[in-house]
Amino acid sequence: MKRYVLDSYSLLAYAEDEKGADAVEDILTKALDNQAEIFLSVINWGEMYYIALREGGKERAELYRETFARYPITIVEANKELTLQAAHFKANYKISYADAFAAAVAKNRKAVLVTGDKEFKSLENEIKINWL
Repeated sequence: MKRYVLDSYSLLAYAEDEKGADAVEDILTKALDNQAEIFLSVINWGEMYYIALREGGKERAELYRETFARYPITIVEANKELTLQAAHFKANYKISYADAFAAAVAKNRKAVLVTGDKEFKSLENEIKINWL
């Protein structure tokens, strides 16, 4: 079964019907049909929420939270192992700390990261990336 990691970029692309929304929708549909597993770092889940809150207010943030709660997305908590991997990525690559967690989940779960965030370009030798 194919494994995917979503980051805030991919979540917001889907929620706001931006470039890449169709690809994210396809992955979500596959997960609903038990043809794929989807993972999301709790850090990136919070990042998606705060961006929606900042840009559209509480109503939009709650709408996005409720929308993604309907899908079979496994929220991955930030334990010590994951946090150390994220710290390694942050220390060695020019990425945000939140992005480092998305990359760490992808590496830890042997999954493909789904994103359009060019910050991840430097990690192409470390993780598999499905570019939106």
